[in-house]
Amino acid sequence: MDIPLTGACLIGRIRVKDAEKWATYCSLVPATLTAWGAALVSRGAFPLVLSGTSDETDMVVIRFPDIHAIDGWFRSAAYQALIPNRDAAADVVIVAYGV
Repeated sequence: MDIPLTGACLIGRIRVKDAEKWATYCSLVPATLTAWGAALVSRGAFPLVLSGTSDETDMVVIRFPDIHAIDGWFRSAAYQALIPNRDAAADVVIVAYGV
């Protein structure tokens, strides 16, 4: 996969508490990304910890055009409406990095 070295990335570190609720949340997120020019880069489980410790079960990387698009998406009514579902399903740490 050719990933451009411009824009910004959101990285989510996730510890799933309820797999069924998590699957529902994950199915709803993509519709909130379209308006912000975002693209899913990777989503999956952490199969191997090479250094340190980790209690996360899953991760996600989403590319956005810039850090402002990430902030706009996160604060959007569409995404904010999903946060109660997210919090019921998992413990999530979300970090954004500009490239």
